[in-house]
Amino acid sequence: MSKGDSSDPKGLMVDAYAMEGLSTEECRSIFLDWALSAPDGVDMQTQIAALLARYGENADHPMTQVLREGLEQAQKPRRRGGWKSRARS
Repeated sequence: MSKGDSSDPKGLMVDAYAMEGLSTEECRSIFLDWALSAPDGVDMQTQIAALLARYGENADHPMTQVLREGLEQAQKPRRRGGWKSRARS
């Protein structure tokens, strides 16, 4: 796999999986950078699933756990709050 593909445009996941000794917190920081750099409108659930399909066999790597947590969060329905959920009079 090369850097710059559609599910990992910056190659952050390639680099994370190549590094040894990363902590879960460091992986979360990398994941956040990856998520924030995703183009508007991209389906994050699909992107995370693609990364897990590629790297999921590395079950003992902390990034795999972070990706699984991210996939769980992406699947949970979100409550709309703020002004959009208020009744209009």
